[in-house]
Amino acid sequence: MTTLTAATEATDLAGLVARRTPGFSLDAPFYTSQEVFDADLAAVWARSWVFVATEAEIREPGDFVTIDIGPHSVIVVRDDDEQVSALRNVCRHRGSRVLTERSGSVGNIVCGYHRWTYATDGTLLHAGDQAPTFDRSCFGLRRVHVRTVSGLIFVSLADDPPADVDEMAATVAPYLDPHQPLRTKVAAQHDLVEHANWKLVMENNRECYHCEGGHPELTCTFFPTYGYDRDQIPARLMPAHERYLAAEADLEAACLQRGMAFAEVEALDEDRVTAYRVQREALDGAGESYTLDGAVACRRLLGDFDTARLGRASVHTQPNAWFHFLSDHIVTFAVLPLAPDRTLVRTTWLVHEDAVEGEDYDLTSLTQVWDHTNEEDGEFCARAQQGVGDPGYLPGPYSASERQVESFVAWYVARLREELAR
Repeated sequence: MTTLTAATEATDLAGLVARRTPGFSLDAPFYTSQEVFDADLAAVWARSWVFVATEAEIREPGDFVTIDIGPHSVIVVRDDDEQVSALRNVCRHRGSRVLTERSGSVGNIVCGYHRWTYATDGTLLHAGDQAPTFDRSCFGLRRVHVRTVSGLIFVSLADDPPADVDEMAATVAPYLDPHQPLRTKVAAQHDLVEHANWKLVMENNRECYHCEGGHPELTCTFFPTYGYDRDQIPARLMPAHERYLAAEADLEAACLQRGMAFAEVEALDEDRVTAYRVQREALDGAGESYTLDGAVACRRLLGDFDTARLGRASVHTQPNAWFHFLSDHIVTFAVLPLAPDRTLVRTTWLVHEDAVEGEDYDLTSLTQVWDHTNEEDGEFCARAQQGVGDPGYLPGPYSASERQVESFVAWYVARLREELAR
């Protein structure tokens, strides 16, 4: 019996996985059970590449952020060689949490308990009152696998992290690199705790079935026909679809003129551990940015762009992130599990490193669309959590426009099958 099987025997995880019906939502324990949540941490979060931060958050040597992934705490730091490192936030002396701040800057990393001192690459520099035979080289902070992709920082807690991250990075970089994310800074970062299981948060993000009636701010620029096949679009949405087709034609021409990648790549197969999707797509309104009228939120454009009307280069990575790269700013979303019914959603807005708040951009205009959208999604997900916890809940069928929800759930179930088979 594997550790995972023993830990989840009370909820018969193997039975739940075996009974899962494709095309339908998951059984209630997947969303409510502490045992399943613990299984998720082992099967998904400890074995995947997880998005945790942007390089803009650690611009200078010694800058760090700490990230909690279930019981795991990780320090992500720019070391003295200006490389991004990831370290277990656990002192090698007696296990104390080393850094307790969410972010900051250090010369060396010092444990506040007994003052063991580490370099920013994790090397142990000082440990007082040790035996003459003590070998400092054996007691550095444990390293965590880290991978940067176009300014996005991913970590993997696995001993042998999934190798297919290389393909993902090579595929998405041409879409993102023209925005020059390494020349950005953080304009804002907002945390929202949603009272829902992390899978409900991700499922909600993978469909826009709810957007037309649920996101009035977002649908000023985000076409509500996302996910629909042409022959499935309701008559009431056909005017929006016609605008979408015209905007897509203009965007394709602009991309071809500038040699920019735009075609859809959907690599969401369940046999991929690092599943992802990328595409550059048009925006409604002025077609420039996520604002109420679609015009830029920041007058200082990213990279070397000569036009603001470049839509959005959007990436989704499983298990926990989505990103929008626009001509004037970048917005990233990280989903982190807190409990079976609580999930942290961290949203970060990046602008050009030389942009000046109050001159080039207004912070409210920059953040208001996604602030409102996140709050609305938080309410939808909380309602879903209440519903799946009701004794009257039975799994229901996904609509055709929710195919990416099915892709996510199938991917998730495949990860559990792999873990149960170990």
